[in-house]
Amino acid sequence: MTTDIILMPGECYIGDENYRIRTLLGSCVSITLWHPKMKIGAMSHFLLPLRGDKTVLELDGRYADEAMWLLLKDLLSMNVPPTQCEAKIFGGGNMFPQQTRSERFNVGQRNGEAARSLLRAYKIPIVSENLFGTGHRKIIFEISSGAVWTRLVEPSPLPDIKKNI
Repeated sequence: MTTDIILMPGECYIGDENYRIRTLLGSCVSITLWHPKMKIGAMSHFLLPLRGDKTVLELDGRYADEAMWLLLKDLLSMNVPPTQCEAKIFGGGNMFPQQTRSERFNVGQRNGEAARSLLRAYKIPIVSENLFGTGHRKIIFEISSGAVWTRLVEPSPLPDIKKNI
């Protein structure tokens, strides 16, 4: 019997083939790591690429670099070599397409780029990604097979509200 885990923002989870991990992403990004032979998988759900305050000693999964450390630590605690895992990246959607912003302020774009950069730095191969676009994504990671299902949900247009005076 498969147990469903709901991953909230800032959380990471690692499990074996008896688990399926679900989450909902807007501008946040999830990295999934899966070891095909051991059938162990891990998933993060981070909100921002970096933490501004580096004086805090405890790792926080809300930040890409720290979420990656948490995933690696959990994998190593289960004797899973991270470089033998397959990575998939999801999310980074633009939740407010009607607002024009420079790319510098597009947090979804920055999150996706941070995920790619971290995986390259740790030499973990990226086998698939579903990043950016407009709207939010529903994600389901089936650890038994390594499959990740994603559904992009476009935002509804905001109604044109006219004020009665």
